[in-house]
Amino acid sequence: MPPEIVETLPGYGPDVQENRAEARQIMQAHGYGPDRRLAVKVSTRNTAPAVNATVVLVDQLKEIYIVGEVEPIDNALWLAKVMRHDYTVALGATFNGVDAPDQIFYETYACGAENNLDGYCNPEIDKLIDRQSIEFDQEKRKQLVWEIERLLAEDGARAIIYHTRAATCRQPHVKGFDSMINSCYNGWRFEDPWLDK
Repeated sequence: MPPEIVETLPGYGPDVQENRAEARQIMQAHGYGPDRRLAVKVSTRNTAPAVNATVVLVDQLKEIYIVGEVEPIDNALWLAKVMRHDYTVALGATFNGVDAPDQIFYETYACGAENNLDGYCNPEIDKLIDRQSIEFDQEKRKQLVWEIERLLAEDGARAIIYHTRAATCRQPHVKGFDSMINSCYNGWRFEDPWLDK
């Protein structure tokens, strides 16, 4: 989604202070403010990347009258806790091996999807997900995907806190390896690579 469209989504405007002022107004409408803050535990997997991201989230929440406490959860217990919806706020990761709308939408946002851990369900979104999946014209499909993303943001389906970046590195003497263009996590077949050494 181009930045000029992302900026129109709720909470994604480029003026951070304006976004925070709007969030404070929402909190004040619910009775919270500088003298009455909302206390929440923010659960997360007990791994360095997850805990670090949660610390940043908790710090940002202070700006809008929310006092968060980081609650690191042992990896072995994390999924069961989330599946039980045994949290107030949770920061988790959505892992996608392919940068493709079908995998992300059907796995993460469709009603009843296995990786839709927070239970978001909107039958109208499901219809749009199906429509974009069968759309042959790439420009029309892109417009449908952007519409779905806009509706998900407006619904607050799952707030996106951050995006990670990953890459694949290799030595110059590795030859014949063609990495995938849409993800660093797939295309790991090694029939063709060889070492020039």
